[in-house]
Amino acid sequence: MPFPTTHPALARALETQGYREPTPVQAAVLEAGDGHDLLVSAQTGSGKTVAFGLAAAGALLGEAERFGHAETPLALVIAPTRELALQVAREFGWLYADSGARIVTCVGGMDARREQRALASGAHIVVGTPGRLRDHLERGNLDLSALRVVVLDEADEMLDLGFREDLEGILDTTPDSRRTFLFSATIAKDIATLAKRYQRDAVRIDTIRRDTPHGDIEYRAVRVAPNEIENAVVNILRYFEAPGALIFCSTRESVRHLYGALRERGFSAVQLSGELSQKERSDALQALRDGHARACVATDVAARGIDLPDLGLVIHAELPVNKATLLHRSGRTGRAGKKGVSCLLVPYTRRRKAEQLLASAGVQAEWSGPPTADEIRQQDQQRMLADPLFAETPTPEDLVLAERLLEGRTPEQVAAALVRLYRARLPEPEELLDDGRGARPERPERRERTREAYQRPEGEAEGIWFRLPVGRGQNADPKWLVPLICRLGHVTKKDIGEIRIFDRETKFEIHPDVEPRFRKAIASASEGDVRIEAAGAPGPRPAAAPRGRPGGRPSGPPRRGPPKGAKPRGPRAPR
Repeated sequence: MPFPTTHPALARALETQGYREPTPVQAAVLEAGDGHDLLVSAQTGSGKTVAFGLAAAGALLGEAERFGHAETPLALVIAPTRELALQVAREFGWLYADSGARIVTCVGGMDARREQRALASGAHIVVGTPGRLRDHLERGNLDLSALRVVVLDEADEMLDLGFREDLEGILDTTPDSRRTFLFSATIAKDIATLAKRYQRDAVRIDTIRRDTPHGDIEYRAVRVAPNEIENAVVNILRYFEAPGALIFCSTRESVRHLYGALRERGFSAVQLSGELSQKERSDALQALRDGHARACVATDVAARGIDLPDLGLVIHAELPVNKATLLHRSGRTGRAGKKGVSCLLVPYTRRRKAEQLLASAGVQAEWSGPPTADEIRQQDQQRMLADPLFAETPTPEDLVLAERLLEGRTPEQVAAALVRLYRARLPEPEELLDDGRGARPERPERRERTREAYQRPEGEAEGIWFRLPVGRGQNADPKWLVPLICRLGHVTKKDIGEIRIFDRETKFEIHPDVEPRFRKAIASASEGDVRIEAAGAPGPRPAAAPRGRPGGRPSGPPRRGPPKGAKPRGPRAPR
């Protein structure tokens, strides 16, 4: 349906930007009409910034075509992060361009004196983060006495980040006559309490479909050996070749490591984490928007509120901690009607955790192994043959150069050179292990089984035994256990002796010469849930049970007296 009636200046802006019909949240907000407070829960990427921008127009402009002289602010938008605040300011910039709105941003990490001068010059709309806004308020730089509209964007995230006191300090200084729009992914108890205190008869709008996941996102769960996550990220990036990809890690250290690994392999990547300066973060985001970078490695906090164009792929290099994080990460793609892919990398040791996570989020994921090098090269061939470059009309200069290339060369030689040139710009795919186990491993038997994965050569000295909490039930396999042990323990394959895989754990030997170094390396090293610990030597392999009584006991008269090592019983009490 076409956009409902909006302010003429904003209607022109929507038309210029190519908006033909409203998203569900925009339609619901416009239908609520002027004069009401709004309590809105909407899905990430649903167009909520434009929604509250349109909803505020009536209170800010009324019947006027343009704003008057900028003095004290008429609208205040509060967002949890710098990136989201700057993004809101950009959206408002084009939405209110024809109305002559003066928009000022106040965010942490930027020049506070420049913001002070901008506020002193007058503003119609102020967009900022809670801490910086309260700082300007307490210093007397920000006057909220004339506010007509206050917007709390991603209020749940602001409370999670500890901004409750700042929000309350700001809202307590605003006029009672203001309209308050509260947008949140979920309306939990603390959000409801905030709304009850600062809103009046708010219209409740809920456009989130909780019975089905985001329809524009295809979820994939990719089985991977714990020591091959980095290589799996490489192959997924190469397989999809999305214009933009966001790769999530749990820690800053993980971000640094994966970012360095991708750059080393020739990917145009940037990183986002809390340790970067504001300029570094802004430059990284701009590189993504300009197309100079195609992959961004980020932590959850750094990526909060980021809206990137053409983001077709999200990779969870480390599993999300809960379903909210899974849905929020994945919601960075599949926005504004575009399709997207969300890939979870699932180490064999964490399959059950991943299945529980997907089930709690109501997500049906397609399970598979990582893309193979052959599959990636096949994709490369198809992409090359379908390259729009071949459909372009050549210029006269192109034709002259083409004729010169064909002088003394066959068409096959020229085409082969083009193929080599095309491949040269692509990072090489990695060779990965996948044993094809698509189904959940069968429940192990109660009896402890063992397998001799590696055996110590005859005559070689016995090593020192260690254990990993990974066994048959977690698809333990020497093909990925050995590289994992080598990396965590700073040893090589020749330093590892016998390996014995049981149902719930694996025991292995380390050569005595390297044992002190190995023990020191594993003291602080772990791989997800996998941590190496010292262990006693496993017992001898169970021999075949002798014939006779069930359970392997020899036939004959039963043994009399207490079992060996048992304490003698005292006299039996009289009945």
